[in-house]
Amino acid sequence: MIIRFGYVAHALSLWDCSPAKSLTYTRWKKLDEHARHDQLLHVTKQNLEHTLRMIHYNIAHEIWVYRLSSSIIPLATHPEVLWDYKTPFKELFSEIGALVKKYKLRVSFHPNQFTLFTSDKKYITENAVLDLSYHYDVLDAMDLADGAIINIHVGGAYGDKQTAIERFHQNIKMLPTPIKNRMTLENDDKTYTTSETLAICRKEQIPLVFDYHHFMANKDEGEKIEVLLPAIFPTWDWVGLKPKIHVSSPKSEKEFRSHADYVDLEFLMPLLKVLKEMNVDVDFMIEAKQKDRAALKLCEDVSKIRGVKRIGGATIQW
Repeated sequence: MIIRFGYVAHALSLWDCSPAKSLTYTRWKKLDEHARHDQLLHVTKQNLEHTLRMIHYNIAHEIWVYRLSSSIIPLATHPEVLWDYKTPFKELFSEIGALVKKYKLRVSFHPNQFTLFTSDKKYITENAVLDLSYHYDVLDAMDLADGAIINIHVGGAYGDKQTAIERFHQNIKMLPTPIKNRMTLENDDKTYTTSETLAICRKEQIPLVFDYHHFMANKDEGEKIEVLLPAIFPTWDWVGLKPKIHVSSPKSEKEFRSHADYVDLEFLMPLLKVLKEMNVDVDFMIEAKQKDRAALKLCEDVSKIRGVKRIGGATIQW
């Protein structure tokens, strides 16, 4: 079994390297037309250059799993702003994509919780389509749209979970097929359990990203990972990728759903033991507050288990 460890968006080990520097609509609106365009270009250039720095950092540290920031392009989906960000940065997009492909990094996006398909309000569904289209277009600009994934949650229950699920299946039809083909769903820490999410994934032929921390916070009675994982992993055959698992641990017993700075190995051991028994290669996306530092530390911690060998900067074999 081989496990690769990755992190979310921002390598904290690099100085001033946020890929999510912002330009708010309020600030943009106060500027004249020329200054508006200049600011959009300035902030976007920073975010793309910082993303490129982190790709180089990942390659140097052999971190092969990485989540791109959804905020790379400021105001990309704002109805009053909608602007052409591809043309001025064609070369930067291509450079990032070429590096990702050359070194076979696994990259993804994870839009915010407002990108959902269970609402009874048409504009929310339309905004979800717009947001996923933006993420797809950024991947396409990098020439990565045929291999990366865009992960979202099922959405809200709105007091009637079954009806909300039916709306999901109806509303998802608004999403263009090429974008849906790059989409994954993740089990929630409060609303949709792993079993409920899996049923939706099977019906729509969408891979399921298993979140272990969410599973521990929100389980159906009788749910066991040794039963769930063999059912979840085949959903990845639809996109030809190895399964991905989100990993984090509770900040405290009182704040169980909040993410800690690092991942507690003891909290993770039940999952690791099941994976070892299954003997299947997986990728871990670390969702800890210390990001790249947490991913590298967890890899080091796991490598100390008897029988485990570290075979790269962020990869182990067991």
